[in-house]
Amino acid sequence: MIRTLLECEKVRAVISIGCCYNLLSEEGFANARIQYGFPMSCGVKSVNLSLGKSSRDLACQSAERWKSLGKDAGLHNFELHAFRAAFQMVLHKYFPEVGISPSIGRQGKAFRRKQQRKIIKSELQAEESTYSDLPQMACNMEEACSVTHSGESEAGNTSGVRLDVDALFTKMSLHTGSTCERTMSTYKYSLFEKFCQSGLCRLRLKPSDDINFHGIWKEVEPYVSLIGIYWSLRAAFGPLLETLILLDRLLFLQEQGDVLESVMLPIFDPAISPRNVAIIAKKPDAGISSHHSSR
Repeated sequence: MIRTLLECEKVRAVISIGCCYNLLSEEGFANARIQYGFPMSCGVKSVNLSLGKSSRDLACQSAERWKSLGKDAGLHNFELHAFRAAFQMVLHKYFPEVGISPSIGRQGKAFRRKQQRKIIKSELQAEESTYSDLPQMACNMEEACSVTHSGESEAGNTSGVRLDVDALFTKMSLHTGSTCERTMSTYKYSLFEKFCQSGLCRLRLKPSDDINFHGIWKEVEPYVSLIGIYWSLRAAFGPLLETLILLDRLLFLQEQGDVLESVMLPIFDPAISPRNVAIIAKKPDAGISSHHSSR
């Protein structure tokens, strides 16, 4: 679009808003055409700077969008990254003929929506369960207190009541915590298996009974908690890389001299539209202002 402004006399102005940086062609890469998407300017070309696929992908990240996500939605995103990484291990081990990084579509959003619905449902069930368990918990506490009182009253030690109640709560907490962890682990594994089945279907690969989904998930599971940290640090470079791409385009326009007038401006709230920066350029004799006012 920016080059068209220079090459086509009929085009008098352009407003360019970046998108899909991951699809940019680069100088020196196999997918590059004669006219590269990056770098465009002579200034950036002179320093032999290249991005690569990972950096182009990162340029699409939005810090504002990440900030707007709630805790649960953010954790679900990290889980989906874990599923995709583990699924790649499935492909590598059982389907080596498949490409290094095949596209399996945007099934992550579908899984995220299902998980959110289940979370809302489970939270409601948890509240109901908590209220229904209160009488039994009270009964247990009353029993523990009465036993302690009868055993300790003769010695005049009333602190034993608090200690035994604390021990009761600790025991209940440990039991509940370990049960919840096992349940959550089983639940995540079931989601991972569904993710793999869906991915294989999208790649038109027939699932085999020989695939050890459980073994692969057990290998990956200890590292799942690290994905959020790694991804957050990695995604922090997104705005920097996008700015580099945009400044390269602006510099390309400015290198044309008096042929063009160009400016780069933020025009959207980044929380609404991550690609919120526009490069506006026009030919000096375009007469846009006078033409607009005469209408």
